[in-house]
Amino acid sequence: MDHGAAPSTFASAYRHGFARVAACTIPVAAGDPAHNAQTIVEQVRGLHEDGVAVALFPELSLSGYAIDDLLLQDVLLDEVDRAVLTVAAATESLLPVVVVGAPLRRGNRLYNCAVVIHRGKVLGVVPKSNLPNYREFYEKRHFAPGDDTRDGFLHAPHWPGADEEGDLAFGPDLLFEASDVPGLVVHVEICEDMWVPVPPSAKAALAGATVLLNLSASPITVGRAEDRHLLARSASARCNAAYLYAAASAGESTTDLSWDGMTMVYELGDLLGESERFPDGPRATVVDVDLDRLRQERLRQGSFDDNRRAEGIDAHDGRDFRTTDFTLQPPTGDLGLRRKVDRFPFVPDDEARLALDCYEAYNIQVSGLEQRLRAIATDTWQPHIVIGVSGGLDSTHALIVAAKAMDRLGRPRTDIIGFTMPGFATSEGTKSNAVHLMESLGITWEELDIRPAATQMLKDLGHPFGRGEEVYDVTFENVQAGLRTDYLFRAANQRGGIVLGTGDLSELALGWCTYGVGDQMSHYGVNSGVPKTLMQHLIRWVVSSGQFEGAVNDTLTEILDQEISPELVPTRAGEKIQSTEDSVGPYALQDFTLYHVLRRGYRPSKIAFLALHAWSDAEVGDWPAGYPESRRTAYDLATIRRWMEVFVQRFFSNQFKRSALPNGPKVVAGGSLSPRGDWRMPSDVTGRAWLEELRSAVPEG
Repeated sequence: MDHGAAPSTFASAYRHGFARVAACTIPVAAGDPAHNAQTIVEQVRGLHEDGVAVALFPELSLSGYAIDDLLLQDVLLDEVDRAVLTVAAATESLLPVVVVGAPLRRGNRLYNCAVVIHRGKVLGVVPKSNLPNYREFYEKRHFAPGDDTRDGFLHAPHWPGADEEGDLAFGPDLLFEASDVPGLVVHVEICEDMWVPVPPSAKAALAGATVLLNLSASPITVGRAEDRHLLARSASARCNAAYLYAAASAGESTTDLSWDGMTMVYELGDLLGESERFPDGPRATVVDVDLDRLRQERLRQGSFDDNRRAEGIDAHDGRDFRTTDFTLQPPTGDLGLRRKVDRFPFVPDDEARLALDCYEAYNIQVSGLEQRLRAIATDTWQPHIVIGVSGGLDSTHALIVAAKAMDRLGRPRTDIIGFTMPGFATSEGTKSNAVHLMESLGITWEELDIRPAATQMLKDLGHPFGRGEEVYDVTFENVQAGLRTDYLFRAANQRGGIVLGTGDLSELALGWCTYGVGDQMSHYGVNSGVPKTLMQHLIRWVVSSGQFEGAVNDTLTEILDQEISPELVPTRAGEKIQSTEDSVGPYALQDFTLYHVLRRGYRPSKIAFLALHAWSDAEVGDWPAGYPESRRTAYDLATIRRWMEVFVQRFFSNQFKRSALPNGPKVVAGGSLSPRGDWRMPSDVTGRAWLEELRSAVPEG
C-alpha cells in the first residue's frame, strides 16, 4: 500500500475528497487489556492495508465494559495503561487514527474514556460526558462524568504524545484535524452521549467536526438496534456529518445482558454501511466518507453556521473547542471506492422508494397545476389547458398530469385542448400514439399541420429549403419548434386557456429548447422540475398504480419504448432517426453530472471519478426497477469526459434560457433551475474555469 507523499493518481479516492473510515467491533477478553490490545492491533494492521484513515473501536474495548467493580482495581487499571502503550507502539508505522475505549484515572476519579492514537502518539483523551444510571446501567458507581473537564489535561508523562510537562489534552471539547486531508475533522463521544437531547457531537459539528465517532457498549434488547439507527441517522443528518457507531460484541459478560456487536456508518442521513450483528469474530464497517459533500452542504445551509453563533460555539464569550492537528499521509493509489454511487441520482434503485418518489413527484406536479388553475380562474371563467402532444415522453407526461388535475378539480377532461402538430419529420408512430392517448383520455383534440406555414416562413426568409433544397440546419428546426409554440399561444388566446409547458429539467440544463417563441416558453411549465431520467419511471408508475384505465395504459406503455427524438429533421428509408442523445449526450450521463453540479457543487474531475465508478461496468451495481435490459449500458472514462465537456459548454452558454423560465414546481430534492429558486446565475458568465479543470484533471482515457 502506497502511503507516500507522491501526487495522487486520478483513481485515488483521497484525491477526490473521500476518507476511508472503519467502525469496528472485536471479541473482547473481559478484564484482559493485554489480550484486547493485541486483538485491536491485529485489526488495525488489516485496516492499514485497506487504506483506512480512522478506525473506531467500542466503549472500554481495552478492558471490557461489563466487568463491574473490577474497573476500580489497580491491577486492571495498570494493565490498561500498559495496553495504551502497546497499541501506540504497534501502530507507529500504520495509517489509521485509532480510537479505543479505556477506563482511566485522573485525580481522584475514574473516567470512561476514548483514547485517540495516531502513528505511535496519543493525540488526546475524551471522557464520556453523560453517564447512564438507570435500568440496567450503573456507571456512576465507577465513573465521574466528563462534561466539566473542558480545557482539561491528563498527566501521563510516560505516554508518547505528552507535552514537555507530561500532559495530554483531556476533555469532550477536542477535535482532531488532518492537515493533509481537507475536511477530515474528528470528534469523539461515548455511548450515552448520543442518547441525550443535546449530544456533545452536535456542538462539535458546529465547531467544525465532520466525522463523529461513538464508542458504544450498548447491551442489546429487542428493538434497540432500530433506536440506534434512528439516533445515528438523525445525528448525521442534523449535523451535516458522518456518524460512526461501534458496539461491544462477544466476550462481554452475559450475566444479565447480551451484546450484538453492531457497527454502522451514516452520512447526512444515508446509511453507508453496517456489519453483521451477533458476529462470531471481529467485524468492521469500512466505507468512504465524502468530505466534500459535508463541506458543501454546510456552505449552502447558512442556518448551520447561524446555529453555531446562537449556541456561542467558538465565540468570544462562548465555548471553544481545542483542535489537535495530525498528518495522515493518505494513500495515493487506486483503493477503489467503498460506497454506493447511484447511476441515476434522481432515480432510486430501491423499488419501494422509487414508487414513493414517483407518487410524490406526480402529485407535486398535479397539485401545482391545480393551484395555478384555481388562482387564475374568475367567477365567470375557468381556464382551459392548451397543450401540444407529440407522442414523446415529456408531452405525454404533461398531458396525464393535466388530466389528473382536471379530475381532481371536478372539471371535464374536454377542457384540455390538445394539438398534434406534424412537421417535416413527424413519424406515423409518434403521431398515432399522440392521437390514441388524447382519444383514450377523452380530451378535446385537433390536428394542426405546421408544414405549410413552416414552408412559407422558410421561403420568406430566403432559406434554401423554401427553394426545395434539403438543408436541415438550426433555422429549419427552430422554425418548426417556434411555429408550434406560436400556434399554441394563439390558440390559448382564442380558446380562453393557458399553454402548458412540457419541457423537462434536463433539457433546460442543456439548453435543448427553442428560446422565446419555442418550447422554452409557456404559461406554466409542469415538467420543468423533472429530470429526463425520472420521466420514464413516472409514466411507468402512472400505469402500474392504476391512475388511468384500459387504452390509456396501453398507449403509455408503447410510448415508453420509443427513441428520444425531437423529430425535426427528415430521414430517408433505412436511416437512423434524429436522436437527441447523439447531439447532447446520453441523458443518463448528463443527469448524473447535473445532479452533482446542482446539488453538490462538485468539481468536474470529481464528478467524472464518480461517474466512472457508477457507469464503467453494466453488470455491477443496481438498476432502477423496470429499467429495460436493452438500455443497460456502460461508459468508459473517455466517453464520460467527452460528454461532460459538452455538458459544461451547454450549461454555461444557455443560462439565458433559464433566466426567463416560466413558473413551475420544484419536484426533486436534487434541485431545480428556476432563477427564482434553486439556481441563480448570470447569463453572461463563462465556464472557462470548469472546462480547464475538466481538461487538466481528467485523463482522456
